[in-house]
Amino acid sequence: MKNKFIVIDNVLKKEDFLAIKNTLEERFFPWFISSILYGELVKNNFQFVHIFYDKFTINSEFYPLLKPIIEVLKPLALIKIKANLLFQESNILEHGMHVDYYYKNCKTAIFYVNTNDGYTKFLDGTKVFSEENKLLIFNTEEKHTGTTCTNTLRRIVINFNYVPKEL
Repeated sequence: MKNKFIVIDNVLKKEDFLAIKNTLEERFFPWFISSILYGELVKNNFQFVHIFYDKFTINSEFYPLLKPIIEVLKPLALIKIKANLLFQESNILEHGMHVDYYYKNCKTAIFYVNTNDGYTKFLDGTKVFSEENKLLIFNTEEKHTGTTCTNTLRRIVINFNYVPKEL
């Protein structure tokens, strides 16, 4: 997968990172149940999500927390921002290869909120493991899958789909 993705470790300043992490792990943060892969009738095809931004609209009062990540991405336009929460399983479950959007010249960025043994896996088998405050950037048309985790209570990531300034 040479040059197909970018990984930035410790992408945010500690205070910006902790503001996001502490908010998403807060007891009363609003999570909503959703399918992982739509149209798929498979066991454990659910997760909890929080939609920050969709269809050219801010959808969450918590959207301002993401400003430091958006400043790193420098998007020309946002498509969607969604947090995913998956609970611990006894074995790692991969959810199925997919693309977020079939848009040319667009990017997906995954921000890892907590460290665990879950990962993002690409079609060629490359895995990027969940380490807090890490950002993974790749083309939206790149097939990938996410997973559950086994060594923490939950796995939390935030997915950004966007049009980059440099096409």
